Amino acid sequence: MFNLATRRLPLALIAAALPLSLTHAQVAQPRAAQAAPVAQQRVLPLEGGQNFRDLGGYRASDGRTVKWGLLYRSGAMNNLTLKDYETLRARGIRSVCDFRDTRERAAAPVQWPAGVKPAVFADDYEMDSNFRALMKPGLTGEQAAALMAEGYRDIPLRFAGQYKRMFAQLAAGNAPLAFNCSAGKDRTGVAAALLLTALGVPYATVMEDYLLSNQYFKPDRMKADPQAAEFAKRVSPDALKAMMGVDRRYLDAAFDALRSRPGGLEGYYRNELGVDDAMRKALRARYLERA
Repeated sequence: MFNLATRRLPLALIAAALPLSLTHAQVAQPRAAQAAPVAQQRVLPLEGGQNFRDLGGYRASDGRTVKWGLLYRSGAMNNLTLKDYETLRARGIRSVCDFRDTRERAAAPVQWPAGVKPAVFADDYEMDSNFRALMKPGLTGEQAAALMAEGYRDIPLRFAGQYKRMFAQLAAGNAPLAFNCSAGKDRTGVAAALLLTALGVPYATVMEDYLLSNQYFKPDRMKADPQAAEFAKRVSPDALKAMMGVDRRYLDAAFDALRSRPGGLEGYYRNELGVDDAMRKALRARYLERA
């Protein structure tokens, strides 16, 4: 994801080689989600799910709340079981926006059963993920976090085309819709933040949803990658924590970068994502409801 050197290696794949204890960034944990009926659970009860969460229930600034059962964020879905697929079928998943690159999708393909597969949208591309700077001997957790934050500044523009397609699918009513990357925390985290913001959810709540990946991202559910394992041996534990978790500084960096552009955040929505005032109003009418 980040242009730091010449070696290419998807950041999310590194998680497959890490001990579970090294996957959480040292950040304040968000409030635990309250118990809810199955139809309104923040994290779906999937046997092979990876950070698969419903964005419903968040309150927008106008007092309405995001509808449950329509907007889902996730990590890779290659470990879903037949029971999981049936759960998603029962929830009516119609569309999936898969942000993973060509190599990630080939390494962890999703085998949707006949009669269950939704419309899947993905782009063939190669992620420029370079990590020599992060592999520097003695790199501290704070230094790694700073590099992560700098990398996040590129995500909104790098994936604007895929985010634009996601918004177009939602505007067309092709929901329930799920969007994912490998870990469901970086590319997906920015996408969720942009979506909730467009729906009028306050930034503090957007951040709370983003930080939940520190609880629900499970690296042991990702396919092991030898290149990632070799990388993990060269990185300090603190640096790994910074890379494998999420930190409010990362998301702040992405939004700060957009606000500093000509036209600011609104210009980005309008010019890069095709989300003008009319589409924003339509999205809120479709995906928000009065409590």
